[in-house]
Amino acid sequence: MSQARILAIGAHPDDVDIKVGGTTALWKQAGCEVLLISATDGSGGHHEQKGMELAKRRKAEAAAAGKVAGCEYRVLQFPDGGLVPNLENRLEIIRLIRNFKPELVLTHRPNDYHPDHRYTSQLVQDSAYMVTVPAICPETPHLRYNPVFGYFADDFQKPIPFQADVVVDIGSVFSTVMSMLHCHESQFYEWLPYNQVFMELMPKECPDRKGWLEGIMRKWLSPLADRFRSKVMETYGSKLGQGVQLIEAFEISEYGASLNEEKKARLFPFLPRG
Repeated sequence: MSQARILAIGAHPDDVDIKVGGTTALWKQAGCEVLLISATDGSGGHHEQKGMELAKRRKAEAAAAGKVAGCEYRVLQFPDGGLVPNLENRLEIIRLIRNFKPELVLTHRPNDYHPDHRYTSQLVQDSAYMVTVPAICPETPHLRYNPVFGYFADDFQKPIPFQADVVVDIGSVFSTVMSMLHCHESQFYEWLPYNQVFMELMPKECPDRKGWLEGIMRKWLSPLADRFRSKVMETYGSKLGQGVQLIEAFEISEYGASLNEEKKARLFPFLPRG
């Protein structure tokens, strides 16, 4: 049997890097086929550049990050800040999923601060099941089986907090994550510091930007392992689980196929079994 196929759909260039970059590296090490997607063109995410100039730059950054991960990183043409969950856009997502034929599709949760995140999630959710219906988008062959659908981890509490159904230790591949993020210069070294997303602004004279960014990202990501420590220990055992510091976590959606133990072993072949 061929290796598993995984599709990760973020709203903007750099979203999937943050949420699933480490697991992507582990999938590629295991021989899985991975496609990374940015639903929007990224043309709104900067304080000095905008429009086609910025979109072109962010597309190139995404391509470079994909090269680091060893997989295709595709940027769609929906406008940054203007994504809407209408029928036309839903059909495009259905075609995307059908053409790639994934067994697992990951995206944002539907409750999120950013409208592009919310609507990316809604478009993916609305495509679940519909990808199996022959009369919808009949020009693109339908899938015989619904993929597993899941969500990236987040901190939002209302209306319901994120639930970690799968946790992945990314400590061994964190350097790959950082190399991916380092490709998104317009975001991590320009826009996000300007927009005060980072509490610690990058020094004006910073000879080691990547090292500075790694410190920021470790602070961002490390609380997740403690938040889901019981799940980490359940997955990796109490002895190893206590030492895990950096994880990515995923919640499985009710809208897709169920994730039984056999399917979990196939989709996450690097996790301990039993």
